[in-house]
Amino acid sequence: MGVPKRKTSKMRLRTRKAANRWHAPKLAKCPQCSAAVLSHIACPSCGYYKGRQVLTIEAH
Repeated sequence: MGVPKRKTSKMRLRTRKAANRWHAPKLAKCPQCSAAVLSHIACPSCGYYKGRQVLTIEAH
């Protein structure tokens, strides 16, 4: 079984762990309804994507 040659320093460990930390999703504003939406995804409230209606939204 392989054995590490050197101890991993605190800085190296923390740098590695910082790359995997949680990041909040970047939200954009829908130009049709001004709702917060994820980029490159159709707006879930109005169904528009790039100025076109791509989803049919039913009102409750």
